[in-house]
Amino acid sequence: MAAAGAAARRGRDSAGGGGAGGRAEARWAAPARLRGAALRARGAAPAASPACPGPGPGPGPGPGSPVAEARVPQHSRLRAPPQPAPGPSEAPAPARALGGRMTELQSALLLRRQLAELNKNPVEGFSAGLIDDNDLYRWEVLIIGPPDTLYEGGVFKAHLTFPKDYPLRPPKMKFITEIWHPNVDKNGDVCISILHEPGEDKYGYEKPEERWLPIHTVETIMISVISMLADPNGDSPANVDAAKEWREDRNGEFKRKVARCVRKSQETAFE
Repeated sequence: MAAAGAAARRGRDSAGGGGAGGRAEARWAAPARLRGAALRARGAAPAASPACPGPGPGPGPGPGSPVAEARVPQHSRLRAPPQPAPGPSEAPAPARALGGRMTELQSALLLRRQLAELNKNPVEGFSAGLIDDNDLYRWEVLIIGPPDTLYEGGVFKAHLTFPKDYPLRPPKMKFITEIWHPNVDKNGDVCISILHEPGEDKYGYEKPEERWLPIHTVETIMISVISMLADPNGDSPANVDAAKEWREDRNGEFKRKVARCVRKSQETAFE
């Protein structure tokens, strides 16, 4: 865990600081002391899910949501020339363009605030930072294998990629470090309910409240992923082979493969 501790202490820089272009060293929000009671109080979403469908449209932000409350100044120069009034189903093109731009500005503001909050109040179990100081939509996280699990001692690197309309839609999460887990496919993509597109599940396996909601944050996502490591769902797997071993040979082949991933993660965590 010394390596994990070193990861946690890397540059507690402020969120989204402007740096030179290109890939820069991530700005880390390192974990502090154990806050298990706080994590339980926050109530993470269900850890695993039956399937990972493709992206689709999501609901708009409700009253009181971070996006609804965000304020972005209007620019007085952006005025469309006089034209006939639009029909009931279509707004003028300049208005649609401005609305899209405002949504992106609001999502960037929200991500900047979340990163600043993680710097101010770190959460035990993971570190988070930007892959590139100039791109708020791509994060890198280091997840510390939960104690008293087969993943204990591991330092697993993953990327979070946020859509420009976040938090209306969820980010995608992909492990960069090799990991053997029923709910992580062999390419590293994470498959849990909280990261599924919002709304009804067309397969009927998940309730809308188990899927993505705009109230979720990077912290609640990571708490759910850590819970997933501690308690895999072998009945609805993304990695069928890992799920089969977890059900039938948990202390044999499955344990050996996880132990190999833990050792490899310690060797490659800071490459």
